[in-house]
Amino acid sequence: MEGAPEGYDKYAFEPFAVTVDLAVFTIRTGRLHALLVQRGEPPFQGRWALPGGFVRPDESAGDAARRELAEETGLPENTVTALHLEQLRTYSDPARDPRMRVVSVAYTAFVPDLPEPRGGGDAARADWLPYGASSAAPGPLAFDHDTILADAHERVGGKLEYTSLATAFCPPEFTLGELQQVYETVWGTALDRPNFRRKVLAAPGFVEQIPDAWRLTGGRGKPAALYRAGPATTLHPPFLRPEGHPR
Repeated sequence: MEGAPEGYDKYAFEPFAVTVDLAVFTIRTGRLHALLVQRGEPPFQGRWALPGGFVRPDESAGDAARRELAEETGLPENTVTALHLEQLRTYSDPARDPRMRVVSVAYTAFVPDLPEPRGGGDAARADWLPYGASSAAPGPLAFDHDTILADAHERVGGKLEYTSLATAFCPPEFTLGELQQVYETVWGTALDRPNFRRKVLAAPGFVEQIPDAWRLTGGRGKPAALYRAGPATTLHPPFLRPEGHPR
């Protein structure tokens, strides 16, 4: 690798730090939850925050994200390694961290069946907390993490429009009502059942009906047909959120 050009002064610019922050979502007990940690050190000691930390000089941002996630939440190494982390955006407001100029690279993930976390590193606690109107986090999150989490939620909501990700949060055999609950949980809005059914069945490869398989759903009506996830990973046409719902 070529060295620095002659006369180049790496000290000519004020140094700053790079961190990573992780906005990880799942669905638990029918509600959308975010993975949060309680900070054990200043600044914002005692406040809830996203898992994350400083990028070391010898690692990439992606490697730092997985290392910090494992250290601060105690999630098993195989879980963290297999987690699909999607880079969200970079947050660079000069005042976002009271310690010094810190630029953060944020990642997001939306994954089913994640285990219980436990605090580690400089995190006093780690927990899955309900997100949105039912948020269990007392007060605002540390730093600009409320903004990052909101941006990540918007990204996750968009992924349900264009991919078949929602089926991963259903049982292997599910009703269209159960699939609809996933969308309503993430989008935070009620959907019209007949219109939902029509759109799902119009998307090639989204779901496949299981022959002669039915389930009673608790009402007086006839049993509901059972489906499994189809082979499609992207939806054509996209399954857009209702008009007027924020995107």
